[in-house]
Amino acid sequence: MDRRTLLKTGSLAALGIGFGGCAARTSRVVAPTVQGITLPPVKASWDRVIRTTVGLRPHRPSGFVVKAEKFDGKTIIHNYGHGGSGHSLAWGTGSLAADLAVQHPDRRVAVLGCGTVGLTASRQLQRRGFDVTIYTEKTPPYTTSNMAWAGFTPTSGLVAATGRTPAWEAQFRVAAEISYRQLQLMTGSRYGISWIDSYGMTQSAAPRQRRTTTPSRQAEEGAFSEPQGLLPSHLETGRSILQPGEHPFPSPYASLGVRMRIEPSIYLDALMRDVILFGGRIVIRKFDRPHDLMTLGESLIVNCTALGSRELFNDQELIPVKGQLTFLVPQPEVGYIVNGVLRDADGGIHQIGTMPRSDGIALGRTGERGVWSLEPNEEAIRRTVEAHIALYELMRGSRPLVPRARLEASRDIPKLESFFGLES
Repeated sequence: MDRRTLLKTGSLAALGIGFGGCAARTSRVVAPTVQGITLPPVKASWDRVIRTTVGLRPHRPSGFVVKAEKFDGKTIIHNYGHGGSGHSLAWGTGSLAADLAVQHPDRRVAVLGCGTVGLTASRQLQRRGFDVTIYTEKTPPYTTSNMAWAGFTPTSGLVAATGRTPAWEAQFRVAAEISYRQLQLMTGSRYGISWIDSYGMTQSAAPRQRRTTTPSRQAEEGAFSEPQGLLPSHLETGRSILQPGEHPFPSPYASLGVRMRIEPSIYLDALMRDVILFGGRIVIRKFDRPHDLMTLGESLIVNCTALGSRELFNDQELIPVKGQLTFLVPQPEVGYIVNGVLRDADGGIHQIGTMPRSDGIALGRTGERGVWSLEPNEEAIRRTVEAHIALYELMRGSRPLVPRARLEASRDIPKLESFFGLES
């Protein structure tokens, strides 16, 4: 039996999927409608699955690190631990790191790492007159940053509520402001950055209520919930509520906003070209021990090694969070994000997430804390694909082949970070 056949054996009929949320649920069935906004459904099927990608996100409960320290005869500026917010925050933390580097007399700098954090830090250093050499084991398209969901979600999988300090929060807000402005200036086909409509399925028209995350709610929202009160409100776009009949989703209400989308395969290649265009060099090299850094000719080093900092600099606070995306064949006509939650008949949670890109339509995601394996989770693939098949059958107006289907949606208007809190 091949892999695809094995995955298909857990059929939709076994799922018993319905829309669910954390609040009390109802069995009322809401028929899809074509009135109001109409959207082309995703052609979700097993025959259109083209790949699954896996990446390990560098989560630190106390948040990212941007600081300088002496290391024998070197000065090392750390810039790592972004969790699922690397694409969202890298321009900002790179700016903070470059500002620290300016205080050093040397204008030659070694940057460790060639993902989104290393590349943006390199560009910020070049803007300040530094001669940059990137040392890296992998370059795009083989970095963890290439495996990201990649929207502007700057609080995504970033920090535990108990880990925040006033000094770190101030650093975060500066980084978020810088990144938000920079990414806006880069929108267009060259960098693969665009604004896209984002829908959330919901059962209620009431505004989303802030609340303390309980263990059960945390399970619904992913491995890490959104840090409340962290992101300044002016860095968030508003959301409107679509009434019944105004949207095509099988939920009574839907929220509609806009999100910034980053396509990693385009974006990272463009950043790498920019670094080289402005005189940067890329050297393929792996550092196994801190002592290996002493062999570098540069006295100034910017460390952007993400999870690599756990071994290289003994930061045992770093935790891997394994996430994966399953991709369908691209559909140019699909130009919207969808997020929400499905419940199966046994109360199990299935996260719905659709992100269309030029290299495929990304579906769903898992978040396995403390897991180092890069092997795809086959059960998660099955659950993700079948949940999306059910959703888009409903959007097309046909009933999925599921017994006792219940259509329910979260009472809260879900934020993207809540369901996609592990990578960006």
